[in-house]
Amino acid sequence: MERKPSNAEKTLPPEQAAAKAAILAECDRLTEAGITFVAVHFDGSGDEGVSEDIKCYATEDYAYEESEVQNTNFSSLQEHFEVLVPYGYENDCGGFGDVILNVKARKITVERNDRFEDYTTSSYEI
Repeated sequence: MERKPSNAEKTLPPEQAAAKAAILAECDRLTEAGITFVAVHFDGSGDEGVSEDIKCYATEDYAYEESEVQNTNFSSLQEHFEVLVPYGYENDCGGFGDVILNVKARKITVERNDRFEDYTTSSYEI
């Protein structure tokens, strides 16, 4: 039986690897600013997609729309985060989620949820 590589073992495309490296290189500056999480929320529906502006948090845990956003300017990371947004999230009913940097752990997580439509059809004669 062939063993499949885990997510941690998969190699990133060059542009994503460069974006990851650029983000992780800012962890010391983020820590000095008191930032614990940095995130970009993305949302797509109807074959359209949008990424929100980067947001910084100084909380124990990250929760989209539940954590207070810090007034800091790390907008230079926006482009790097957007490179990590999953390809095709805007297709069909659209997906949504977050690209999250845990500054203390120096770990980037991509959380993606896909929407789907559930419907039934029927045909009958009168």
